[in-house]
Amino acid sequence: MTLPRPVGAFSMRPDVLPAAFTPDLLTRLADRLDLVSAAEPGDGPAVLGPDDDRLGEVTVLITSWDAFRLDEQSLDRLPRLRAVVHAAGSIRHHVTEEVWRRGILVSSAADANADPVADFTAAAIALGLKRVIPLARRYAAGGGVPAFGERVGADGRTVGVVGASRIGRRVIRRLVTAGHAVLVSDPYLDKADAAELGAQLTDLDDMCRRSDVLTIHAPALPETRHLINADRLKLLRDGALVVNTARGALIDTGALLAECRAGRLDAILDVTDPEPLPAGHPLFELPNVLITPHLGGVQGSEVRRFGAYATAEVERFTSGQPLLGEVRLEDLPRLA
Repeated sequence: MTLPRPVGAFSMRPDVLPAAFTPDLLTRLADRLDLVSAAEPGDGPAVLGPDDDRLGEVTVLITSWDAFRLDEQSLDRLPRLRAVVHAAGSIRHHVTEEVWRRGILVSSAADANADPVADFTAAAIALGLKRVIPLARRYAAGGGVPAFGERVGADGRTVGVVGASRIGRRVIRRLVTAGHAVLVSDPYLDKADAAELGAQLTDLDDMCRRSDVLTIHAPALPETRHLINADRLKLLRDGALVVNTARGALIDTGALLAECRAGRLDAILDVTDPEPLPAGHPLFELPNVLITPHLGGVQGSEVRRFGAYATAEVERFTSGQPLLGEVRLEDLPRLA
């Protein structure tokens, strides 16, 4: 007897679907799944909402940004669901504990997002150590070329990495390759694992005292809110650089403003608290601070990385192979 093919459907913001799932990826998915089609012929696969009558047939739900929430009510409409494959990073906004209680597999493409963020962070650190931001602004204002002794290079610097997350680990490897001395602080990391990465494990306060750069890669949890507070910012050396490509709430914004306004610290922030900062916020005006609009992760043409990762996960699932991006319930408290 021939078993029925699994039925696949999408839940995401409609404009994300063609960006993440290019025609070649849709062809690969169609080789493994009967994709629920749009109402109009030729429109390609459908994006389903939580009340769509076709949910009852779905066995693999492919999600991304703005997916509907998979709570008890919506899961009751998905009685055949066996896997949720997320073509983006965090699953916190739509996957509830009820999914695991029903024995449904969950996968995230967070690994596909990690390299762009790590590259962005490494570039920010390189620019920050050369004080590109304040010197470029001064140059634009007619300040001329900085004197030789005023220029700051990147060699021989110590970088503190807060959090050995999937992104933090990639950042550490890039920093080690660049020749930096790397410190790492993470309650779930031991000395042997840190040494394997090429870093030295230490506590957060010691890291702040010793670092020329502090780069943040921890998850936003109740216990990590304002992890980098006024006291820890004061521990940083004069002229230190703070880089945050994780979550804005990890830093006390008011305390960072005070240190940067005094000219003691520089900062490059891809995330803020609140996000976005209100127009006219004083951090925008400081010559030693650069704030970017959450650009570090997958953007534009990079969104296909999410689709490619999710497609490969569907291929593994339908072949009976383990999912590389599987998320377990016990992982949930530590996820970004």
